[in-house]
Amino acid sequence: MTARAAGFRDVLGVTEFRALFSAQLVSVTGDQLARVALSILVYDRTNSPGWAALAYALTFLPDLVGGPLLSGLADRHPPRTVMVVADVLRAAAVAVMAVPGLPLAPVAALLVGVQLLNPVWNAARAALLPQVLPGDTFVPGMGLLMMLVQAGQVAGFALGGLLVAAIGTGGALLADAVSFAASALFLVTGVHARAPRESSGVRWWRHVRAGWTVVTGDRRRLALVALGCVSGIYIAGEAIAAPYAAELGGGAVVVGLLLAAYALGNVLGMAALSRIPPERRARLLGPLAVLACAALLGCALRPNLEGTLALLTLSGVASSYNLIANTTFVQLTPDTQRAQAFGFALTALRVSQGLGVVLAGLAAERAAPHGVVAGAGAIGVAAAIGAAALWRRAQPDPR
Repeated sequence: MTARAAGFRDVLGVTEFRALFSAQLVSVTGDQLARVALSILVYDRTNSPGWAALAYALTFLPDLVGGPLLSGLADRHPPRTVMVVADVLRAAAVAVMAVPGLPLAPVAALLVGVQLLNPVWNAARAALLPQVLPGDTFVPGMGLLMMLVQAGQVAGFALGGLLVAAIGTGGALLADAVSFAASALFLVTGVHARAPRESSGVRWWRHVRAGWTVVTGDRRRLALVALGCVSGIYIAGEAIAAPYAAELGGGAVVVGLLLAAYALGNVLGMAALSRIPPERRARLLGPLAVLACAALLGCALRPNLEGTLALLTLSGVASSYNLIANTTFVQLTPDTQRAQAFGFALTALRVSQGLGVVLAGLAAERAAPHGVVAGAGAIGVAAAIGAAALWRRAQPDPR
């Protein structure tokens, strides 16, 4: 008789895990409020889809620096301390961004600073989670954490449009600052301090290079990163949410609904995926990546708001393949390089998303938003098929 596999109830019984995902849930919710607010703020001031997309892209592109150069801090220093310091600094920066009348240039500079700390926080969480949930509790814990993060995005995006309409962009940014402070409080009161995993005294730059080698030295990890980077293509629907909402005849509330649709689908997809046996989940990586992009092809028919929301939700459901890719990548990575390697993977992911956002915004300057999203879907299908082929070739020979 086989032992029962660990499930959501088991991981929720771990006090530290409850504190950890509560910290990320509140910060992610607040972060999405800020993204909605910034997208609307820039679009209202400039009336330009390109500038609105560029502001949204600034929430991704700083990972190009923060991911590879700063993520290793969580290997070399206590991960909880790294996370708390990052939360405090982000809370202070976003509070300044909420000052009424602050010009766009300093807002953008502060946003870059905030985003530099995001990969540090996420890499520290990736390094800490296997210690909080050892053994077979790790996979369901990661799945539940990713589902809750997406639930936070749904709440943040959906409430973002309503909050901006009710209290303005400054109020939404202030709510984001409060969420970072709450995250730090959850961590300090609910998570134990732990020593860093990397204690060999290796210099910072050697540690960075070693993390790069960990990622590039295994074809499986490279293929998983490639599959993750497909999200930089199907993110087009989020990138031009403000002009797409205008095309549909809506305002701030419709922007929030468009942004929430994908995140809601992702939650539903991960909930369904968690019920599928592990050996079958691995085979779904490629097909789901393709479907996440193919769903956007329907936007070429210029559907109404309900139809558009359905297509974006379906794309989100299929994008749940990232749960498989994420947990597999972490499990394939050595303990002492986990944060640094995760930082490199996160950098590739965020850079692909940032570039996708910018290109979608530039395309929306010349083409209708529904056509831009459909075109991104077509490109994404080809990219997903290629990444899936890499993953299949990277598997060890069963003989």
